[in-house]
Amino acid sequence: MIEYIRGEVAELTPTLAVIDCNGVGYGLNISLTTYSTLAVGREARLYVHEAIREDAYVLYGFADRRERELFLLLISVSGVGPNTARMILSSLSPAELEQVIVGGNVATLKSVKGIGAKTAERIIVDLKDKIKGGTSTLLISTAPQQQEVQDEAVAALVMLGFPQAASQKVVQKLLKETPTLKVEAVIKAALKML
Repeated sequence: MIEYIRGEVAELTPTLAVIDCNGVGYGLNISLTTYSTLAVGREARLYVHEAIREDAYVLYGFADRRERELFLLLISVSGVGPNTARMILSSLSPAELEQVIVGGNVATLKSVKGIGAKTAERIIVDLKDKIKGGTSTLLISTAPQQQEVQDEAVAALVMLGFPQAASQKVVQKLLKETPTLKVEAVIKAALKML
């Protein structure tokens, strides 16, 4: 798994950043929030989420871990894909999004292009308990070893053909209930739940 990519910003558009890392240009899909922190020719470090599908291998880049955590939470919601999550994070800063979810502000979420009333309500219902007091508790509180277990388990489930969002949700639930589970145990339990 790629945790982050650091290098010089070779190319930059509002939706894509190409980071030159030792002569290899990595194209990362970004939000407008991340775009506003970058400049061509300057060094940058982007935290990465890898979306591996049958037809594509896509990298998403984030200026900080908090934005990536929110992205992962958003794509865990049924009906919210990576592009929709990126659109939400382009319209609202991570702090604003956390306040909107905690406050149950459906109208603000609906104002984001492509988000209807049902999706906005589902995002709030699914994520309200995971974001308390304006800070995401899901990945911040996760120990590095537990994060590694989570990442390996999700990657294995995706390779077995299960959707990324569903796998992420099940693995997070299992690790929340029993934080000391090993990768193999998480995968076996997740297979029964998916």
